[in-house]
Amino acid sequence: MADMIYKAAVVQASPVMFDKDATIAKAVSLIADAAGMGARLVVFPESFVPCYPRGLSFGMHIGGADAGGRQDYLLYHRNSVVIPRDIAPLCQAAKDCSCYVSIGVTEQDTLTDTLYCTNLLISDSGELLGKKRKLKPTGAERCVWGEGGRDDILVLDTPIGKIGCLICWENYMPLARTALYEQGVNVYIAPTADSRKEWQATVRHIAQEGRCFVLSCNQFVTRDMYPSSLRSAGDMPYEEICPGGSCIISPTGKYLAQPVYHKEQILTAEIDLSQVSAARLDFDACGHYSRPDLFGLKIK
Repeated sequence: MADMIYKAAVVQASPVMFDKDATIAKAVSLIADAAGMGARLVVFPESFVPCYPRGLSFGMHIGGADAGGRQDYLLYHRNSVVIPRDIAPLCQAAKDCSCYVSIGVTEQDTLTDTLYCTNLLISDSGELLGKKRKLKPTGAERCVWGEGGRDDILVLDTPIGKIGCLICWENYMPLARTALYEQGVNVYIAPTADSRKEWQATVRHIAQEGRCFVLSCNQFVTRDMYPSSLRSAGDMPYEEICPGGSCIISPTGKYLAQPVYHKEQILTAEIDLSQVSAARLDFDACGHYSRPDLFGLKIK
């Protein structure tokens, strides 16, 4: 039986850019802070460890890449996360604080050296329940991260709800969303690097469409947080590289925690799972409001 009511926290914070160990240590401290506020579920942004490398080209262009960019990539690669080795402190923090933790990392495949944009869900006993790789990196991300596969379309049935996740612009993929709805997702995690006002329309729509709680989490990053040694930094004219915009939304599309910009902050809201069933009275995308005689989704 799922807990019917609990507190969730969305952690809008800055990673220690390009520093895996320091960022994990900061995340451990933030988990404790959120748990101290009563949170049973703590959500971190996309690729929080070691950072989302916004604005970097890693020296790539059509037909090649320069040596300086390769050195920047090597720094990013060396600070990517090896699972399960590197996540032990995060698992211990979740256990110590008796909370579930969702956190985005750049994952390293030690066999092929490929990197993936990955989201982890850790239980309140410190167990890694699941990892989800981004199915389709966006734009120039495709030069940095590989693509996920069939096993990355999952909803995990936990004591605090059926938890699913799509990362950033995966949330614009209608069939990917439907795949989560068909698995009964009621706590929908949307870690992102998108701070645009338009993103708010997206996550509010998903809450209404899926009749689920949506927890959207972004980083807060300023230009001076980047290592001065980087050689392939692009044109980043703004002091605020990522101003945030994290929020928590009800199953009827209303803000439970309004989006926050221009600072680090832990947002909290009450998750009452009974409200999911109540919201599905008049709309249930893959239930009574569906037409399986006309439409169907096939996951290969």
